[in-house]
Formats: sequence, C-alpha cells, structure tokens
Amino acid sequence: MMEPRKEIWELIEKGKVEELLHRAAVLHGHYCPGLALGVKGSYELVKRLNLKSDGMEDVLAIVETNNCSTDGVQFVTGCSFGNNSLIFRDLGKTAFTLSDRGGNSLRARVVNDASGHWEEKVEDFSGLFEKVVEKREGDEDDKEKLMDVSEKASVAVIHTDSEKIFDFEKVELDIPDYAPIHESHICDQCGEKVMATRTVERDADVLCLSCADEGYSELTGYGIQGVEW
Repeated sequence: MMEPRKEIWELIEKGKVEELLHRAAVLHGHYCPGLALGVKGSYELVKRLNLKSDGMEDVLAIVETNNCSTDGVQFVTGCSFGNNSLIFRDLGKTAFTLSDRGGNSLRARVVNDASGHWEEKVEDFSGLFEKVVEKREGDEDDKEKLMDVSEKASVAVIHTDSEKIFDFEKVELDIPDYAPIHESHICDQCGEKVMATRTVERDADVLCLSCADEGYSELTGYGIQGVEW
C-alpha cells in the first residue's frame, strides 16, 4: 500500500508498453493514437531520465495541449493535475516534458509526419475519424468500426520506433515552487467552503467568485478561457 504505483513502475522497467496502453485506456475511456503517443512518449522520458513520481511534486510533467495524449502522460508518469505535478501550457502542441527539481529535463515532441507510420498500417482510421469525430456524421456502426481501428492504430503507435515519431530534446526550465497550501473561507452568501485565493470582499462579506459574479478561468476542449457570469 505504500507504493500504489508499483505495478506501473514494474511494467515500465520491463518495457511492457502495450500493457501500459491497455491500462491507460481505462482512464481515457477508449483507444486512440493520441493516447498511445502520450503513453509511448512518457515511457521514453521516464526510462531515459530514470525519474519516478510519487505524486509529491518532486517530478513534474509539462504538457502543451489538452488532447488525448495528456491522459497517457498522466497515467505513465504519475504526474497529474490533482497532485500538482502536471503543468499545462496552452500552446497547442503535442509535446510533453519530464523534469526533476534539479533541472534534469527532457522534452518529447511528436514529429509532423508521425501519423503516416500508423495510418499506413490501419488504412480505415483517417476516414472513420473524420466522419465520426470531426464531422459528427457517423452512425453507431461507424462508431463501432472506429473503436476497432483506433485500438489497432494505437497498438501500431506503441510498436513504432520512437525515433520515427518523436524528437527528443534536453531543455532548461523555470521550475515552479511547490504548490502553496491556502486556508479556506466560508462564503457569507452560499455558505460553501472555498479557497481563500478564490474569494472577494464585498462590504463586510467574504464571497466566493460565483456569488460575487466575478469572472474565472475554465479549461475546456477549446483551451483555457476566461468566463464571465
């Protein structure tokens, strides 16, 4: 129980990357090349840097887009939004970096023509993806076919030479401090507990952003956006 990720680290040490993919799919909900890229790229970073995260912020992962690969990164590295070890940079690039606090950092970027390596092995993938996901025109039969070819494409990614689909680069990072611990307040209007840094003072009251009709940031499929009430 002291090592909840023991099985994951054993799979990494043994090079069982396809098994990592299958387990990551439980988190992601389905198979897709993007998830496989996150799994395979993160596996390479962990192995090359010999870094293991225990979720205590000593190892950090940086992702540059909020696409499917991010779930693979979180699963394999153990760095997640919840344990403050995952940093999101809204740059729109399928690239991820792993680093320790000593600056030992490596970035993996998916090369521009990477998709050719799995699309040639799974010819139906691109057409079904366009129909079902991009155009939202597919029926249940099309969706089922896409799920099947997506798994095949994902496995193809896993078994493709890493040097053909990733560029690896040593990088220098500004490592953020450990996440601060903030006290909580009770909103004087709704009565809900809220982090102190997400409150505003109105007259003699302390209000949450919702009750104060204050703007906030939201991460959706469109990236990070400001939201106004």
